[in-house]
This record gives sequence, structure tokens and C-alpha cells, in this order.
Amino acid sequence: MSGEGLLIVISGFSGAGKGTVVKKLVEEYQYKISVSATTRSPRQGEEHGREYFFLTRKEFESMIEENSLIEWAEYVGNYYGTPKDYVTKELESGNNVILEIEIQGALKVKEQYPEAILMFISPPSASCLEERLIGRGTEDEEIIKKRMARSCEEAIYMKDYDYIVLNDKLDLCVEKEKFNMLHPSYTDLMAVVNSEVEPGEQKVVNSRYSIVLATSKRARQIIDQGKPMVHSKYQKPLSCAIEELYQSKVKIIGDEEE
Repeated sequence: MSGEGLLIVISGFSGAGKGTVVKKLVEEYQYKISVSATTRSPRQGEEHGREYFFLTRKEFESMIEENSLIEWAEYVGNYYGTPKDYVTKELESGNNVILEIEIQGALKVKEQYPEAILMFISPPSASCLEERLIGRGTEDEEIIKKRMARSCEEAIYMKDYDYIVLNDKLDLCVEKEKFNMLHPSYTDLMAVVNSEVEPGEQKVVNSRYSIVLATSKRARQIIDQGKPMVHSKYQKPLSCAIEELYQSKVKIIGDEEE
């Protein structure tokens, strides 16, 4: 994709707030968003061609046969897929494109577009996820149970994503997404945090998720206290928190930050 726009793929558990975060990113940073196709029924307020292209199973299967989709997957009894033409056109025009798609599809996109940026949005906890699903009021108890069970299955694929973003507060989450498109990954930060650990010793952190929790906590402290330890050219709390960690101004003990 050299010389073309960035392809940003956003996934997450059902109920994690992916759609809300994507809309905020498009509003604030003018990214292009690819409209996916699906066979599920529209929710209240959704329109054909805006949130999704709502298709019958026969129409969707015709697109599969015609190779008109970059990727497609079946999730909780419905098809979801990404039409190819729009994405190709926008990338070739130099525009950055966001795909909000399920994990199966995201990994298929990564195979076709190795330079694509994969981001996974997660709620703070499983109980928070369940509360959000119930609060939507769009599915019955049986569907919610299926979505929670599916989330447990999907968690193992979080390691395949370039970035994990904790969606606890919308504005901070959107800032994290934008930050991740411009800065080193959480994997790089893990290397810094564990740099003084000798071979065979227990690592300070074992997952990118621990880095996400620590930087989010520190960013909230900066918001409350207004006293970052370093200056970041981006002048945002999360940027300062990451820079503090990267320069070893703060330390993580286990999963807790000093």
C-alpha cells in the first residue's frame, strides 16, 4: 500500500463500543469509513447504506460468488462482509479508510493488506461488557448469552492485533486510537518495560493489555492532576503517559503503575 492511504481495521467484542468510537474518529479526523454489508436486521435508527448495506442471504451469497468482498464471515447466524470497490478506490486516492469488522474478517484483511493497522477495542471488564449489551436493549437474553460466549472465544485472538484499546471513556479512547496511528505500538513499550529483566526472570508485564491498563490509568492521573513528568509534542494526556513510560519516568510493578 505504499503511496496510498492507511487501512485501519477496528474490531472488538460485541458491545465494546466500536461503532461509537468509529463515528467519533470520522467526525474529528475526517477518515473515510467503509460501509459493511450484513444479513442481520437493522436496529432502530439505522439506515441502509449508512450503517450497513442490509442484504438478504441470497444477495450476500451472490456477492461472495462474484468475489465482490474483501472479506466476509458469519457471526451469530448472520453474514458480515466488506465490499471491495469502495475501499480500493479510497486507498488509491490517498485517503485513510476505517473498516469496522469482526475478528475473522480482520485477520483475512491483514493477509491481503499486510500494512493494515489492526486495533482491538475492549471494555474495562466482562461485567461492563454484559451491562452494555443489556443496556442497548436490542437483543433478547439468549442472544446476549451467545455474544458473551463468543467474546470468550474471541479473546484468544487479541494477541494478533497491533494495538489493544481500552474503551472506558469515549474521548480518551478516541485519543488512544488517533495516538496509535502516529506512535510506537504497545509491543514496543512492553520491550522498554521489560528491558532490565534478566533471562529466566519473571517479566514485569506479560501482555499488551497490561500496558493499556497502565497508560490509561496514568493518563487519568494527568487529567486529574495536570502535572505530566515529560512534555509531549501532541500535548494530550495519553501521549504524555506513553512518553513518560517510554522514557522510564514512571514504572510498572506487576500490573500496577507507580
